[in-house]
Amino acid sequence: MSVLSRWVAFGLLCLGAQVHAETSVLGQVKGLPPDFHAHFFDVPLAVRVELDGRTLGEAMVILRPDESLQLIEFSELSDSAYGPTEQQRWLHNLADGWPLGTCTRACPDDLLALHYSLVTSQVSILTRRAEHDALASNFHRLPDQGSRGLLLSNQLNLTGGQGQAASGRYAFEAQSSLGQWTAVAAGQMHRSADSRDAEDLRYYAQQLYGEHLQQEHFWRLGFFTPDDNGIARQPRLLGSRPEGTVGVMYGTSDTLAINNGMPSATPIYVTPSRPGVAEVYRNGVLIYSQPVQPGLQALDTRRLPGGIYEVEVRLLEDGNVTVRSEEFIYKPNNWSNPDKPLRYSAFLGQQSNLLSNWNDDEDGQLTAGLVASYLAHPRAILGVSLQRVDEAMQYGSALDWAVRDDMQLYANVFHTGGVGNGFDLQGIFRYSHGSFVLSHNRSWMDVNRYDQGSWYRQARIERLQQSALSWQHRLSPEDSATLRIAHSNGAANGVGVDVGWWRNAKLFGTDASWRLSLFDRPGTLSTNEQRNRGVDLSLNVLLGSGERRVAGSFGSRTGYDGRRDQNASLIYQQAFTDGALQAVSGSLTADRYGAGIGATASYQTNVVRGDVYAQQSTLDSAWLGGLNLDSTLAWGGGAMAATGEYQNYQAGMIVDVETDGGDVELRSDDLNGHAAILRAGRNVVPVSAYKAGSVQFDFAGSDAPTASIQPQAVGYHLNRGGVGYQKIRVMKTLTVIGRLLDGRGQPLKGALLINHASRSVTEADGFFAVEMSERTPTLEVRLRDTSLCLLDLGKGDLRREQDVLFAGDVSCERSTLASAETNPGAKS
Repeated sequence: MSVLSRWVAFGLLCLGAQVHAETSVLGQVKGLPPDFHAHFFDVPLAVRVELDGRTLGEAMVILRPDESLQLIEFSELSDSAYGPTEQQRWLHNLADGWPLGTCTRACPDDLLALHYSLVTSQVSILTRRAEHDALASNFHRLPDQGSRGLLLSNQLNLTGGQGQAASGRYAFEAQSSLGQWTAVAAGQMHRSADSRDAEDLRYYAQQLYGEHLQQEHFWRLGFFTPDDNGIARQPRLLGSRPEGTVGVMYGTSDTLAINNGMPSATPIYVTPSRPGVAEVYRNGVLIYSQPVQPGLQALDTRRLPGGIYEVEVRLLEDGNVTVRSEEFIYKPNNWSNPDKPLRYSAFLGQQSNLLSNWNDDEDGQLTAGLVASYLAHPRAILGVSLQRVDEAMQYGSALDWAVRDDMQLYANVFHTGGVGNGFDLQGIFRYSHGSFVLSHNRSWMDVNRYDQGSWYRQARIERLQQSALSWQHRLSPEDSATLRIAHSNGAANGVGVDVGWWRNAKLFGTDASWRLSLFDRPGTLSTNEQRNRGVDLSLNVLLGSGERRVAGSFGSRTGYDGRRDQNASLIYQQAFTDGALQAVSGSLTADRYGAGIGATASYQTNVVRGDVYAQQSTLDSAWLGGLNLDSTLAWGGGAMAATGEYQNYQAGMIVDVETDGGDVELRSDDLNGHAAILRAGRNVVPVSAYKAGSVQFDFAGSDAPTASIQPQAVGYHLNRGGVGYQKIRVMKTLTVIGRLLDGRGQPLKGALLINHASRSVTEADGFFAVEMSERTPTLEVRLRDTSLCLLDLGKGDLRREQDVLFAGDVSCERSTLASAETNPGAKS
């Protein structure tokens, strides 16, 4: 190309304005030296391709003397305004050549004109889409032909032990794309050990509706549970939630509420006195459980569903529920467009227990609601909610105010007829070395008592309140301290204080972390209602490369009988990089009651992922255990697959990976933000819904083998719940270097060499370099849409050095003309 650049510069100096005056290729090169033509026509040229005025990518093309252009391949994607989907479309349209100038018939993809500029080395593609209204680009266009598919997520949660009835839940959610509509079905069955009907297995449908998006709004028809639907600041309410509604819902269509795998903005803390299990219940149904150790710690809220809602956290120690607390999950969707400050959703329908064995006296009652949030200021969001549920009106208002960059304020005021009213406040202040969090909530509840088999109302108001102050401060790069002071009335009545110190430093040359905790908390059932005072010192040491950890602790606390209890624990953790088993851990605990052991294992396969745990009480040696399991099934494109990957599946793609042999690990990257690891066989990868995009495939890790992936990128455009299908092939390759001659022994220039792995073009002197499949060492030679011959490079004594094959002079004669049956594909 350096020779070509010098000739272009020379031609521009000679021709001046004449080049600009001519629009045809022959007109642009008129007057250039004759030798220039040999380096301009029928040879590969590097150009920039523009589509409707925006960069499509850098590419290799061939210009023909008959005023046609043939697109060989794209070589650069980084600055493309379109991505590989559009590149592959135009590579297919122009692979066999297309006349330059105005398109008059059989124009592919609304093509209007094709132009090449010698001045800028640029190919311009103009289509009718360039004239579309710019307003349409503000919204993702739904798939023209719709999409089909089904995504079914399954979740199983179990917990139980000796002397304790088991609690568990199985839940599913199915999303199916039917044209431009999304059908959603969800349901669950569960049993709660401590309910009045503990032996009953309850089941019910949660969702069974169709949904359609229209630019800024959505329609929902059928049986559904009203949710926040992208409302950034939904107010808190008291009383019943509108669980099952048969009716219609309408509102703005920012991202719908689905699990995004992000933690709650308001963390959940528990302070167990002994090793135990924290269970999270939503509307009385177990949705997550996690083993916990003594001391102040936060639960992993990433596994909880997205949205803004209340949960009940139950702390089990030695098989007994010692603490119950009401917590608030805050996982809203981001505000997407500040130019449209109003977000809202409204529903109208009839309460219903569809496909349920529950009995509800309110079944058939009218229910309605409106939830809205308003961006009053870039730093302030106002929220309001009005709902009619169980024949009672519920009102709520909310404020989300970023007072300054370092100060945030959240507030709710709520009232429900016949139930009560209240408010809550939370302020967050951040500074360079730490943060303060101050919260206070108070409610006045109408007291209902149960007496002689019936509920009755007592003319008394009960006040409930809870206040807390949390302070976190970084003392140095290695040290930090925390302070939490809380006061509440109810099950845990009184003031609680927790003081902590953390240090991350080296210990005998390996990473280690220390933690010292001092605490004084209100009494609970596990301390015989005596205040729990004590100290805890723990050490966590990283062994080797980071796949092994050892942790130990010892301390003092208030025991089960209210007396002083000394305790110690030792935990060993091992992570694995290969196989289905992800990590295991074992624990040994001891106190004045005795000794106990515990174990936890997490696993992930191509079908399912989850964890299982068991622990033994030091008090009575009773065992307690649990299981969490997740799996997603996908149907689409005539294929079915299952995956254990924890992903945000709005839509998916089933990918079959075929290899020439041996293990291979690939990585898929969706330009919209999704990524996944693929292995030989059938895989499921997440993709974005509504927005047209592409998935690129590459080898995982830094040591890529000498192989080719075909295709390297595929496009998609799916509705929510849609599932596409793609087969990719990983081929071991060789780089072939040689010179192509015709039957008279003359160099054959501008010939297209095609193999399953790649394609290339011979230079003016016949030289070529092409990547070829080692398993199928054949090259098809094409010239001006005519198949000349089929070269078999697997025969003969050719010199090979590692992954490079030197073919020397290769003759392409008519006698070796390839038949249609042996044609490996001109557009592959």
